[in-house]
Amino acid sequence: MSEPVIAQKAPYAVELEAGTYWWCACGKSQSQPFCDGSHKDTDFTPVKFEITEKTKVYLCGCKHSKDKPFCDGTHNRL
Repeated sequence: MSEPVIAQKAPYAVELEAGTYWWCACGKSQSQPFCDGSHKDTDFTPVKFEITEKTKVYLCGCKHSKDKPFCDGTHNRL
């Protein structure tokens, strides 16, 4: 499998309302950190996740987290 594009070496801090979201796993989306369909020519698929109430989350920007879609600090080792 190919390597994802590193969108940024820091998490995306976003306040999200309750709902369903699709996190970009390929790193090519122009709507980071969310999927815009740019993965169509890659081996990657977006990661679906649910938020049950309004909350601030830290979504992975480097695309290498072991806790996708959430940041686990992996960007500090890239």
